[in-house]
Amino acid sequence: MPTSHSRAGVASACATALTLSGLLLTGMLAAQPAAAADPAGYPNVRINEVTSSNSDTVELYNTGSTAVSISGWKMSDDSFSPQSFSPSSGTIPAGGFVTFNSPKGLGDSDKLVIYTSSGTVVDRVEWATDKAKPAMVRCGDGSGTWVTAASASTFGASNASGCPSSIPAASRARINEVTSNGSDTVELYNGGTSAVSIGSWKYVDSDTSHAPVSISSSSPSATSIPAGGYVTFNSTIGLGDNDSVFLVDSSGNTIDSVTWATDGAKPSDERCANGTGSFRTAATATPGSANSCSGSGGGTGGGGTGTGQLLGGGGSLTSGCTPEAPSGSGSTPSGTLAWPGGLDVTVADNVCAFTTSTGPEGRDLSGLAFDPANPSVLWAAKNKNWLYKLVKSNGKWIPDATWSATGKQIRFAGGSGEPDAEGLTVGSNGHIYVTSERDNTKNTAPKDTILEFDPSATGSTLSPVHQWDMTSQFPQLDTGSKDDANLGFEGVGYVPDSWLTANGWVDPLTGAAYNPASYPLHGSGLFFAGLEWDGSLHVYGLNSDGNFTTFGRIVTGKASVMDVTFDDGTQRLVATCDNTCGETHTFMKVNASGAIVPDVTYTNPAVMPADNLEGFAIAPAATCVNGFREAVWSDDGIYGFGSGSSSYGHTLYSGTFPC
Repeated sequence: MPTSHSRAGVASACATALTLSGLLLTGMLAAQPAAAADPAGYPNVRINEVTSSNSDTVELYNTGSTAVSISGWKMSDDSFSPQSFSPSSGTIPAGGFVTFNSPKGLGDSDKLVIYTSSGTVVDRVEWATDKAKPAMVRCGDGSGTWVTAASASTFGASNASGCPSSIPAASRARINEVTSNGSDTVELYNGGTSAVSIGSWKYVDSDTSHAPVSISSSSPSATSIPAGGYVTFNSTIGLGDNDSVFLVDSSGNTIDSVTWATDGAKPSDERCANGTGSFRTAATATPGSANSCSGSGGGTGGGGTGTGQLLGGGGSLTSGCTPEAPSGSGSTPSGTLAWPGGLDVTVADNVCAFTTSTGPEGRDLSGLAFDPANPSVLWAAKNKNWLYKLVKSNGKWIPDATWSATGKQIRFAGGSGEPDAEGLTVGSNGHIYVTSERDNTKNTAPKDTILEFDPSATGSTLSPVHQWDMTSQFPQLDTGSKDDANLGFEGVGYVPDSWLTANGWVDPLTGAAYNPASYPLHGSGLFFAGLEWDGSLHVYGLNSDGNFTTFGRIVTGKASVMDVTFDDGTQRLVATCDNTCGETHTFMKVNASGAIVPDVTYTNPAVMPADNLEGFAIAPAATCVNGFREAVWSDDGIYGFGSGSSSYGHTLYSGTFPC
């Protein structure tokens, strides 16, 4: 659903389309209207990384859902005419990368322009002295803001590891909406927490005979964008089909861009989610306010983001199966980056697949976790005390009939009660660890526990091997209200000791480097439980004698946490939140002081519904194919886009995430 933002500081309506650079390519190849030779999807190809140090390497990224041929494409800088280049591949696959070395070299205070074989400008980026050393990168890939890399270059792979932990305030300004249907309006949005001065910024379109124009000359009152606010202006150089808008700061550094093909901005192209997501064709233009994001979603590319598709689904609801509209909503945090993986998402389960005797409405599948020892297995927990072992069949995740075709019920210690199972993770011993917020037979009282189950145990009902009860640590949940009792442990992630020690995590109990040997009964890792109440993580060593060690509380910066996972590919701990926090995932690292802190936050792919998506899992790095691996989400309410949509009655969605 649309994100709510402040609407202060709106300047005059109308604008021009901006893209990745801002200076005139005087005497160079002028952009021509896109001809038949321009390959379909060319606006989805974006410059993603560039270095002017030694190798003069350029990386292109395809944000679209289909491969794009770049045969015959050329490049230029600020001193030489368009030249052919030799890419690592003549075709960029969907969500893929291609690299090449500049044939003429790149330097300080330079620019890079990419053209199709017919001379149409695809993308460009400009930088001031040393900005491209070690590299300039987009954070996130293909659609994010341009910044100087924090570390070594990441050519041929996602930029995430090279992005700085803190994005500069000016880089929070984004092109958010653009029309080319006569009004030629450009909207800028500031997703940061402080105002951004734009009085000396400029814009230009893809016609290289046009000189850059200052925003203030087009709209004299447009001198700054307030935090969470908008500025709009009319382009004085006009915008049309097969066009672009490039936005640059006073030093000539690229800030943002958008490119579209024929009819791409009618009535407008807009970012969805507002300020962070992919560009898509809007149903109605909304200059000066939050984007409606209610259009067809077809889009035409833009901002290098592509559009994506939600694929699959369908089927009639079974008897008793009752989807539930999402509850709650919240703004996407400032600084959140667009989803770095593929933009296409597939409905990945059968309709009403998780109806049970204790949950006939089919809802409440929540926590998800890939089995690290067997990544073809996805474990899932249903709030109504059920555990599922899922395997792929014809592109869908279905219960493994050799384990249980209908899932297995789980109990508290002694075989009693109905755990309100929310999160789960797989331990180093192959056992499944499940968090429960309460006993559903006594749902007004919290029961924040972690339960260990042996998946090899026989029978249709599982009792825990061990159970650890942390309820007394959270008296704020024990009010006699079932709503408060339902705000406890929502997710859990197992984190190996090896990661904690290698990254220098400081043990909060000792103030010194964490030493696993000091806790001989805890196994080989710790468990990070996410508290829905305030979005914090609580760290535990779970001892084999049934006791536990509490290592304290970690702030995620999120209002709530719905799932927790440790990702071996990015070497990050991931805290996930649903529409309560704008459908976001915060990747956390150990900082130089030995504390676990937020590193980068991503939204979901823009094509997904804004529902109570409570479960999230990323496949292990070992499963990577062509630079990507699977990511899976669960919709607790099986609502999708609502009644009549192909996603109605489904809970699982499958997409891709970079390796």
